[in-house]
Amino acid sequence: MALSGDTAAGRLAIIAGGGLLPSYVAEAARAAGENPVIVALKDESDRRWEDYDHAVIGIGDFAALDGLLSRYGVGRVVMSGSVARRPEWREVRPTLRILMKVPAAIRTLLSGGDDTVLQMVIRLIEGNGRRVVGAHEIAPDLLASVGPLGATTPSEEDRRDIRRAAEAADMLGRLDVGQGAISIGGRVVALEGLEGTDEMLDRVAGLRAAGRISPRRRGALVKLCKPQQDIRADLPAIGVSTILNAKKAGLGGIAVEAGRSLVLDRPAVIKAADEAGLFVCGIDRGLPAWGLE
Repeated sequence: MALSGDTAAGRLAIIAGGGLLPSYVAEAARAAGENPVIVALKDESDRRWEDYDHAVIGIGDFAALDGLLSRYGVGRVVMSGSVARRPEWREVRPTLRILMKVPAAIRTLLSGGDDTVLQMVIRLIEGNGRRVVGAHEIAPDLLASVGPLGATTPSEEDRRDIRRAAEAADMLGRLDVGQGAISIGGRVVALEGLEGTDEMLDRVAGLRAAGRISPRRRGALVKLCKPQQDIRADLPAIGVSTILNAKKAGLGGIAVEAGRSLVLDRPAVIKAADEAGLFVCGIDRGLPAWGLE
């Protein structure tokens, strides 16, 4: 199925990695009258795209991407979804423009920090006059707002853990390592690395089961956008699976950065959190005490 109207700014392309976010962005684009082209990343995208104009390309195949975007008259590009691995050097198929930037561009793509790589990818995409836009610009309803989302609100002990984990997540982000941290009883017990949020929560559940963490302490997961991050790519996101894994880890709840984090399937997230007795709230680094008071 395809819609007829493309905007004067050029057709919208959605580069789709793993997870649910690309689907939400595609649905929001259609609801706004767009006719998006889906560029599914090989071995990363796990959705079905038969209802859209779509193609599958390798994660490092910039030549194929450039040709595809030109063929469909794409003027705007959204990067959405997770990417589990970096391309090997043999998988990188550059355009002539990228070749002129070698070795800097290729070296960055293969070994830079996540934020550095994303900024390079944005520059390469925009080099031909296209514009990269954020997922939140296409699906603004996904953005978290300040305050509780559901029926449960954080206690004073929870707020202390939120503040502590937020400080750790902020420092972690400045190092371009990860976006999340967990504090339990005022002690930072886990920092997010390459494994991602769900695996970090699983790690904490294991520590809890092994008796390394007191069963009397709840704790909080905090996810923040990296301070230097280009918000057009890789905004922190939570979904129902985050709630379920936080419950398994014995946490009291989750806090995400308002205006710079995404809540996927908000009604389902709120329902799952309320049923589990977990809080979910938005915090703001620009407000005193992160807006928790």
